[in-house]
Amino acid sequence: MVKVFAVGVGPGSPKYLTDLVKEIVSNSDIIVGYKYTLKTIEHLLKGKEVHEITMQNQEEVYQKIAKISENKTCIVPFTGDVNFSESEVVDRLIEIFVDVQIIPGISSIQVAASKAKVPLDKSKVITMHVSTSIEEKKLELQKALIDGYNVILVPRPWPKDPTKHFMPSEIAIYLKNHGLDTAKIKVHVFEFLTNDKETHFIGTVKDLEGKQFSDLSVMVFDQTKLESYINFG
Repeated sequence: MVKVFAVGVGPGSPKYLTDLVKEIVSNSDIIVGYKYTLKTIEHLLKGKEVHEITMQNQEEVYQKIAKISENKTCIVPFTGDVNFSESEVVDRLIEIFVDVQIIPGISSIQVAASKAKVPLDKSKVITMHVSTSIEEKKLELQKALIDGYNVILVPRPWPKDPTKHFMPSEIAIYLKNHGLDTAKIKVHVFEFLTNDKETHFIGTVKDLEGKQFSDLSVMVFDQTKLESYINFG
């Protein structure tokens, strides 16, 4: 019987791995993950049975592991926090293995919010990084910005299908077409957070039109108004 852990391994740098996740990975037998995610924990994988998966073959690999009769521990690592933007895969793991233990990690949205100095408790957090419809999420984004909230958003890369591709440029054009004054909304776009390739764009939403960003991007719409405790004295 295989014991399965779904674990968050942070936004990219091994420095953001928690000690608990390191311990669980080190004591595991089997690792199943995407190439970029495995790279984050490669220093812990010596002697492990490692399966590098893609969206196309992950189901086949999960089913193969589910048939193992020996008592083994399988780790499925996720970039960032396993509880954010990964529900479609985690739900499938639960359907297959039933008793899946979920171990949280540090999310790219936490890091992006910190770098932009935007408080999460005054923000809406939205992920477009799903395969299902995002029309309701688009409306949620509009409403959050109109209501004056900050928004931390994970866009959706889908270059093979332009109708589903919803990255910063498409988001900027969408918001403009729905009546928002994108020249007045401050935005950050972070790429490759916490690793050597990290970049930080800062400007207005209008500035994003026509700009290309990597699949590993996080957007922060910054409408912060400072409200320190001294203002309520």
